[in-house]
Amino acid sequence: MPSYEMPLEEMKEYRGSSPCPKDFDTYWSDALAELDAVKPEPILKPAAFQAAGTECFDLYFKGVRGAKIHAKLLMPQHSAGKSPALLQFHGYTGSAGPWSEKLGYSGAGFVVAALDCRGQGGSSQDTGGVLGTTMQGHIVRGLSDEPENLLMRHIFLDTVQLARIIMEMPQVDAQRVSVMGGSQGGGLSLACAGLEPRIAKAAVDYPFLCDYKRVWQMNRTVQGAYSELRCYFRDFDPLHQREDEIFEHLGYIDVQNLASRIRARTLMAIPLMDEVCPPSTQFAAYNRISAPKRLCIYPDWGHEYIPRHADIVFGFLNDWP
Repeated sequence: MPSYEMPLEEMKEYRGSSPCPKDFDTYWSDALAELDAVKPEPILKPAAFQAAGTECFDLYFKGVRGAKIHAKLLMPQHSAGKSPALLQFHGYTGSAGPWSEKLGYSGAGFVVAALDCRGQGGSSQDTGGVLGTTMQGHIVRGLSDEPENLLMRHIFLDTVQLARIIMEMPQVDAQRVSVMGGSQGGGLSLACAGLEPRIAKAAVDYPFLCDYKRVWQMNRTVQGAYSELRCYFRDFDPLHQREDEIFEHLGYIDVQNLASRIRARTLMAIPLMDEVCPPSTQFAAYNRISAPKRLCIYPDWGHEYIPRHADIVFGFLNDWP
């Protein structure tokens, strides 16, 4: 058996190293109240891309702090009755991705909505001082300010706003709405399911945004997606005098702290060779989920697309009573 960063049996019990702020529940109650006050004002525009059997739209809506958010929306034609829906979330700095990659789910009768995270590689706005993209640095964006100004908080709320919009569509069965994604998309799927209890299923691959302190303790911040944590300490707290405060603030946007709220049936893939998001950090979130759940452990895979798992995910998401 290969040697992993923590023995597998220990990972199956591990529940994280990062702190959970004492006012965590109040923090997110206040955040959702802020979202409640935002009228989403969704606008649908026919997309340049179209395909037989599916109508494709660019969906624009308002998020917190005045941001204009974009998602790709695919609606199956000629469906009988209300359709299940699938919300897709992308990897860090990326975008909603090609239309054609979503046709398998729309062809199976799903309404598909794929979010562009604000300020990353798609068309959603980052309104934090300038319009347009900031691409990365989003974990630490707002870390020197009050916790309610963390950019990742706003992105979590964008996932909830999208879920609410889709659930209110007359074509959608609000009781059959799922979320899916890998890496950042996996973390956002957990966050969305934790903040919107009506989400029915979550398909999560190697989630990012979990257990920041463990990532730092393992020295996984030298390069890769978590490197901005090291850059932040080097530039703004080189003596680590604010270390406890910084990890406390990061606790507000650590999805392991939202996992216990999840009511959705959850399928998670954890590859044990993951050098980007340490497997122990993924287990930290999974082990806190009390809803019905299923785990697929891939001993020989890393932070990468796992082809056969895609079919398992499809079967999971397409299995309705």
